Amino acid sequence: MGNEIKKKGAPSFDTIDGATLMSTPLQPLRFVVDSLISQGIHVLAGSPKVGKSWLALWLAVMMAKGEPVWGMPTRQGTTLYLCLEDSRLRIQNRLFEIMEDAPPSVHFCTDTFIIGNGLEERIETFVAEHPDTTLIIIDTLQMVRGSGYDNTYANDYRDLSILKKLADKHGVAILLIHHLRKEGADDVFNRISGTTGVQGAVDSSFTLIEDKHGSGKAKLSCNGRDIEYREITLKRNEDNVWEKVSDSREQPELLGDAIISLLSEFMKSAAHFIGTPTELADRLHAQSGEKISPKKISQRILQNADTLISAGISFDIRRSNGKRLIELYRADGDDSADKTGSYTDTPNIVPVDPVCGGTDREALPLGEASKASGYTPSASSGALPHTPVTKGA
Repeated sequence: MGNEIKKKGAPSFDTIDGATLMSTPLQPLRFVVDSLISQGIHVLAGSPKVGKSWLALWLAVMMAKGEPVWGMPTRQGTTLYLCLEDSRLRIQNRLFEIMEDAPPSVHFCTDTFIIGNGLEERIETFVAEHPDTTLIIIDTLQMVRGSGYDNTYANDYRDLSILKKLADKHGVAILLIHHLRKEGADDVFNRISGTTGVQGAVDSSFTLIEDKHGSGKAKLSCNGRDIEYREITLKRNEDNVWEKVSDSREQPELLGDAIISLLSEFMKSAAHFIGTPTELADRLHAQSGEKISPKKISQRILQNADTLISAGISFDIRRSNGKRLIELYRADGDDSADKTGSYTDTPNIVPVDPVCGGTDREALPLGEASKASGYTPSASSGALPHTPVTKGA
């Protein structure tokens, strides 16, 4: 029946089944500011003269220097600030206000080029010349759209999608400085100028709204596909730098790199571990005091395979007896096994499912669907090939 339906050469979707997807190591999303700004395209909107450009300038310099932003680590690299409503003199004056010195890795340009008429090509050239680029700021979005365009959903989505493709292609963050509507709204993000195509196309939206005009106190509301909703209260100091007063995210999520560090530390004393994500989370909590969601454990391991390998740790994630198991091996950990070949520091789990006639088919890394997809675990992925366990073996 299936062969009759599936005709040779007929167009089809390139799909991946859920079991395969949840067991396949993938490259994690890179954050340029941990838990706040990821690779992709983002919009920062605020009222005129609220201090958006001061904030953008400070971000560009901080990331070029690799210094924390409001206590959050940054990924150091070259930054490009397209300050299209300013002159070089104004940028120089502002730099002298916010700091004593600027690094050579932050670049400024005041020349305007339009989306579809030179902007994309120049961004491509800049990134090719500076492959460590992490952040590109366009101040403002209106300046690179030119004049005479129709303010429709289709046009908003099309223009921002062009920039998003660039950001995704090169793994950089593009931050668009934009304006808010004057009229109020129950949802602050609905005040972002333009159609809902702007919010639909970007990965994250940020709004900077002063408590009172000229007060120097503002709330930065943050929302996006890859970040939690949060509100950061800011205060503008005498150097025109926005300092954090408070953050609604009281207990930030432990990030991928931090979880990998905990795993590396854990595996220094445990050459081999096998157990459920919950059991591993409990072991890490007992050792470090950090609470980690069991669901995040599997995700972080799969998405940080290269980092684990470089730390000398290999892994296998599979299902057995209806449970998801994580198995970790330290490269130099063979001597930790006793004469029977078992490890005294791991739970007593026998990965054999009796309903499979003595063969643990569920324990195969990805199952039959994975074979069809062509995926096989390898040393480069960090996943260890799993040999089915049979009765009497």
